Amino acid sequence: MMSNKVWLVTGASKGLGLAITKKLLATGYKVAATSRTADALIKAVGIAASDNFLPLEVSLTDEQSVKKAIDDTLAKFGTIDVVVNNAGYGQLGAIEEMSDAEVRKNFDINVFGLLNVLRNVMPQLRAQMSGRVYNISSVGGFIGNFPGWSSYISSKFAVAGLTESFAAEALPFNVYGTAVYPGYFRTDFLSQDSLLLSAKQLDVYQTARDSQALHQNEINGNQPGDPEKAAELLIKVAEEPNPPVHLFLGTDAYKLIDVKIDAVKKDTERLRSLATATDF
Repeated sequence: MMSNKVWLVTGASKGLGLAITKKLLATGYKVAATSRTADALIKAVGIAASDNFLPLEVSLTDEQSVKKAIDDTLAKFGTIDVVVNNAGYGQLGAIEEMSDAEVRKNFDINVFGLLNVLRNVMPQLRAQMSGRVYNISSVGGFIGNFPGWSSYISSKFAVAGLTESFAAEALPFNVYGTAVYPGYFRTDFLSQDSLLLSAKQLDVYQTARDSQALHQNEINGNQPGDPEKAAELLIKVAEEPNPPVHLFLGTDAYKLIDVKIDAVKKDTERLRSLATATDF
């Protein structure tokens, strides 16, 4: 039965990761879940360690910490069937405003932490010749015209790109990689506690301030997406024999797909005759 499958979920103490973890446990799956603080994870999930639940305190930027978490999961459950790379956070600021350290820290969690998980879980998935991997990107990992979000957006584009390549690498081992692009879901992601603002602020970037204010003051709390329904869908798609490489979530995400595709078509057609005259 699918409910006997073992899921590994990172960033499980809040947001979509928490919704997935709680839905899996309620359905009878076995779950190893990670957070920076085990106590916060246990409090959020509402249960302590059990036969089906392994809460793990992990620093995703520390490869040894990640490796230990995977080893502990295998020691308890014997296998890992589905991986959800969900951990991440939003760094706000225009490119000119953000320091090198701020951007690198954002990428350390959103991209390099994810790579640490893939690097250390893949030997198990490859050996068992099976597995599903969800890398949580964002609709902002497909369409990037959000001023003031460049660090977060670019990190999510990186997640989408590496997932495409990972999916091609892993497929010969019957391991399926999927980039997940959620639209706006009603989690705490847009709260001030979940977003970091660049230390440097320049008055000239009013468009960035307006975009940030829109997200935090108007969209926050009014997101159309239901995280529980997203969790249910991800569980269902993990049962598909041939899951997609790209999975968009939400009606708003689908609308933004059309906006991006139309914009790309207009750009490519406008200079097609010149751009295609560059061959030998």
